[in-house]
Amino acid sequence: MLQDTQTIRYYQRVTDALNEQWNRGYRFDELRLYLDGYLAALRHANALEPYLIHRLEEEATRYLYDPSSFEMPQPESEPDYYQ
Repeated sequence: MLQDTQTIRYYQRVTDALNEQWNRGYRFDELRLYLDGYLAALRHANALEPYLIHRLEEEATRYLYDPSSFEMPQPESEPDYYQ
């Protein structure tokens, strides 16, 4: 569980970006590459302490592989008027 406010903000940004990319048609392999690049940029910029980046990586990876994170809504069927 994330407790640092800055880490939580980065988590919210990355999960929002993952959802946006999913809706654009990207799939899990590409989302994983995006997440890896995002985390590498945080490490390179020294934006957070390394242990916080590690926790962020664990939580974001858990989010990425959770099936309920990227559910596609099922289209509603139209009523059949000819029955």
